[in-house]
Amino acid sequence: MTTNDDVTTVEVRIPHETVHLEGELAVPGQATGLVLFAHGSGSSRHSPRNQFVARTIREAGVGTLLFDLLTSDEEAVDTYTRHLRFDMGLLARRLVAATMWTALEPLTQNLRFGYFGSSTGGGAALVAAAQLGSRIGAVVSRGGRPDLANGALERMHAPTLLVVGSLDPLVIELNEDAFARLRCEKKFELVHGASHLFDEPGTLVQVARLAADWFAWHLR
Repeated sequence: MTTNDDVTTVEVRIPHETVHLEGELAVPGQATGLVLFAHGSGSSRHSPRNQFVARTIREAGVGTLLFDLLTSDEEAVDTYTRHLRFDMGLLARRLVAATMWTALEPLTQNLRFGYFGSSTGGGAALVAAAQLGSRIGAVVSRGGRPDLANGALERMHAPTLLVVGSLDPLVIELNEDAFARLRCEKKFELVHGASHLFDEPGTLVQVARLAADWFAWHLR
């Protein structure tokens, strides 16, 4: 455990069934909420994009848990088969398990929880949030696949923000269809000039600020 700039950081291993999920828990002093990250396959808790968004969220006074939904062995297999990244049941179960683990940890047990999902992780975040109901206070999906959440969309209670790049037409269509099915508090944000990975200058900054504001408001 380390503490720098009033942020306590802990490397964690979250047990789930026969595996352990590696992660990094970082909580600012006086935090009122914690955001768990659910990234798509090919990314990880070390991803510069995820790390940047997480720092911006912490600057807004909300803690973060960056962890890998798949083990390193599973990631290696999925690189070739591409099946695990679309297994919403598996990914959502692991996200729920991480949430339950976090709810028992002394550092985070009194915080409100939110999810930040990207790509297929966005679908998993919605499935997990629908399962946990009022335990989840907010969800943000960045370039996500909410269409993969299927029946979970109509069961969502957590305020949900869908963020999509204007240069990602297929994902825009999928998110618009999913947005229409949501019955919770919701918002749709189109980041102009951004493609699927938000690699264009300034676009990820916009995503990070939108997410930080959403979580700071709904997890207060």
